[in-house]
Order: sequence, then structure tokens, then C-alpha cells
Amino acid sequence: MITAGDFRNGATFELDGNIFQVVEFQHVKPGKGAAFVRTRLKNIITGATVERTFNPTDKMPKAHIERKDMQYLYNDGDLYYFMDVETFEQMPLNEGSIGDSLKFVKENEVVKILSHKGNVFGIEPPTFVELEIIETEPGFKGDTATGASKPATVETGAVIKVPLFVNQGDRIRIDTRTGEYMERA
Repeated sequence: MITAGDFRNGATFELDGNIFQVVEFQHVKPGKGAAFVRTRLKNIITGATVERTFNPTDKMPKAHIERKDMQYLYNDGDLYYFMDVETFEQMPLNEGSIGDSLKFVKENEVVKILSHKGNVFGIEPPTFVELEIIETEPGFKGDTATGASKPATVETGAVIKVPLFVNQGDRIRIDTRTGEYMERA
């Protein structure tokens, strides 16, 4: 069992016959009245998000989520193919169950496939990836304004904001959780 007071981002639990994952939570202690937990929850089967408040002592059964390492092979139309790194079995997944989680993943990289009772609901890419910039505006000598950024397209097709000194052909490190530039590789 998990109590609402123990919620953390990514925690999963069962509620009303559905499996929910905590996307965002906030403990609220008003000056008058009882404390409560305000949450944004994602239904892992349908993908819908809902906002809900809980009493911090509310208890829900934990949902066991399986995380399995699989290698991303290729995509064919709206199907994405993954291979189990232990048994070498291939598994196709449709675009709906993947979402935009593969926007920083190249072919042949290992990702974690998330499932509950055999139903795949998501993909967890590596936390940090190194990708090459294939298109961005050139930086100019003297462009050192603090905090300034420009859009850049990486080799997977995703567009992120990078500092002005990063050029086309550079390899950069990206945090896949936030989609932010970390450093040059």
C-alpha cells in the first residue's frame, strides 16, 4: 500500500480499477483546515491525465510495473520494433503506446519497456544521450550572452534549445527527462 503523503513523481498505484502514475504532486498545508495532496495523475492504460486531491492518509494499493531492457531496432510506418536483449524475441509496438519518448533515441539503443500485467504502456529512454547536431544557425565570435539560446535539430529529428556557441556537427549531451541541453560531448 502507498499513502498519498508518500507520493513521488513516477509512483504508480491502483485507483478505481485503473492504474495511475503520479506526474506532479504538491503537499498543501492551508492556514485553516486540514492538509491535502494536490496531484496530476496519468492513466497509464489510456494516457489521459487528471487532477485530483487526496487526504495525506488515503491509502491505495501499489501497482507493480515491470521494466525490461529491450533494444530499439527500427520503425516501419506506425510500428516500432524492439528486441529482448536476453531472448532475442522481437516485439512491435504502435505509436500510441510510445508517445514522444523515442525522440532522443537512435536505432540499436537499449531502452526500458514499461508494462503492467503484460500490457505495455510506455518506454523509458536512457537518462542521458549523446547526439550530433545536424542543423542549427552558426555561432559567431563574441556571442557569449549569458542564457541566450537558439534552436538546433539533432540526428533523431528532435529540436532543442542550445547555447549560442554550439555549432552544426557538434556532439551534445541531452537529459531525456527534461529534453534540455546539458553539455558538449
